[in-house]
Amino acid sequence: QVQLVESGGGLVQAGGSLRLSCAASGRTFSSYAMGWFRQAPGKEREFLAAMRWSGGSTYYADSVKGRFTISRDNAKNTVYLQMNSLKAEDTAVYYCAARRQQTMVLISTPTVYDYWGQGTQVTVSS
Repeated sequence: QVQLVESGGGLVQAGGSLRLSCAASGRTFSSYAMGWFRQAPGKEREFLAAMRWSGGSTYYADSVKGRFTISRDNAKNTVYLQMNSLKAEDTAVYYCAARRQQTMVLISTPTVYDYWGQGTQVTVSS
């Protein structure tokens, strides 16, 4: 049973930083792709970043490019989202997701992911 557990959310002032973690368990993820999304109240789930667990290129939404960084620690089976220069509009629930295939085709589409975490709240005060 695949489990994804996010942590690291909280309240931060505008301009500040947070690092979100996504602890993955239940199988070997070396052939998976991992993504981060967020969802604000009344809005659709928004793609933020993605990468192959095995490494290689990373992919970002234009809205976070240059501010957010996705990475992983194989030894800890954990994927991270480093978020810098946070803005009030970054306030949302943040989710990590896992896709059984490493293909990056449609990687920004939520429906291609097979597993989701429960989400962690990030609130940025202005």
